[in-house]
Amino acid sequence: MIELKNNGIAINTFYIIKMISFLCLATVTGYIFRAIEFPETNIVLAYLLGVLLTARFSKGYIYGVLASVISIFAYNYFFTEPYYTFSVNNPSYIVTFIIMMMTALLTSTLTSHAQKSAIEAQEKESETKALYMLTNNLTDAKDINDIAGIAVEIISNVMSCKATCISFYESEAPDKKIHRNIENTEAIKHKTEDLQSGYYIDGGFYNWLIYGRDNTLGVIRIPADRAVLLTDAQTRLLRAMIESTALAMDRFISAQQRIKYREERKQERYRSNLLRAISHDLRTPLAGIMGTSEMIMDMSKQSDPRFDLAKQIYEDADWLHSLVENILSLTRIQEGKLMLNKQLEAVEEVVGVAIHHIMQRSPEYEITVNIPDELFLVPMDANLIEQVLLNLLDNAVKHTPPGNDISISVINDADTGCAVFSVADRGEGIEENDMPNIFKMFYTTHVKHTDSQHGVGLGLTICDTIVKAHGGTIKVQNRKEGHGTEFIFTLPMEVIENE
Repeated sequence: MIELKNNGIAINTFYIIKMISFLCLATVTGYIFRAIEFPETNIVLAYLLGVLLTARFSKGYIYGVLASVISIFAYNYFFTEPYYTFSVNNPSYIVTFIIMMMTALLTSTLTSHAQKSAIEAQEKESETKALYMLTNNLTDAKDINDIAGIAVEIISNVMSCKATCISFYESEAPDKKIHRNIENTEAIKHKTEDLQSGYYIDGGFYNWLIYGRDNTLGVIRIPADRAVLLTDAQTRLLRAMIESTALAMDRFISAQQRIKYREERKQERYRSNLLRAISHDLRTPLAGIMGTSEMIMDMSKQSDPRFDLAKQIYEDADWLHSLVENILSLTRIQEGKLMLNKQLEAVEEVVGVAIHHIMQRSPEYEITVNIPDELFLVPMDANLIEQVLLNLLDNAVKHTPPGNDISISVINDADTGCAVFSVADRGEGIEENDMPNIFKMFYTTHVKHTDSQHGVGLGLTICDTIVKAHGGTIKVQNRKEGHGTEFIFTLPMEVIENE
């Protein structure tokens, strides 16, 4: 089969041979009709039949139109006087030629149109069957690996090529139909970041992107020698199949995420219930231990060894009591029972209460306070902010050797409309890899403490939650001059309605 192109019009020699054959057959039939003295109209009908057959068994309007023109000249040449010339003696033949031409053109056009409609219907039927088969098989897929394998198999069959898939979903194991090379995957991701079209060409393949709801899930790779031959209908079908694959992948990923979140919520609920039960059970005996140790200290002289023993018992019980209170606060926060009672409170009173509590626990430390001299009122829940300051000061005490500086300051930042609280120490500081996780639940730094009273990673989480509930922010940074850490949190000066 040879295809010639001239001025954008493709002419297939196979269809040309068909057209010539049908017109030659019409000419032979015309001679037979004239020999048996059939009317000339039968000869015209024979040529019309040749035009009709040409339009039926060829693609495109060009062959039917060409057959119509040639049939007129053939009828004139072979069957009108004078024979074997293109001259016309009888003017009535001109009318016959015109009617014959119009009839032939109309017939060939209608036939070609009907043939085109039939081809389009067949293509749509094939598309529907292919999409139904793909969707039906994807319904039974168990994971991303299975989804990609099904898509590759069906696309390969429909497109008559060997398609492959590169998946960006990293939790699945490789499969023989899914080529997942880490370096290659990262290179493809980089190429597709700014891609506007649906595919790109690379390494002898047309790479069709699988777009998910939030990101690109992978690519379907079609060999370039096959991809360049895809018709518009096949391209539409390929896009539709890739969209179905993307929907199936999105559904699986969403289902996996729901299962993961459900399990996390279940575990978190169990953990909260356990923490709350343990904390409630510990509060009463701790209060008794603290009260008894205080009585022993009051009844003993400081030179008595029993005084130091009772003091150590009291300090450890007080630390454990603080830990229990943090756990109970955390469970209330997680259950949504943390209620804010915002009122205008004097900053010096809130700071003073927190310092008083910490000095009772650690009288060997000296805390520097820097707050405005004038009355400074800030909308806050005083009890909760006291807990924030107490947790931050307790954290500073744990990480600062006795004799080193611990400071707390408060300023009114008119530019941001916030009260800015700062608690700074001269401890070991925080390592850079700990910075992003410092406010996460149950996270503790890798710095070794000088005492045995390690935290369990709840204090800073509670601080973060309380400050954000007030509409503020909290951050941590290492001090630039010398060692130490500085925690800074803000509280808005304006009372938010319905809070």
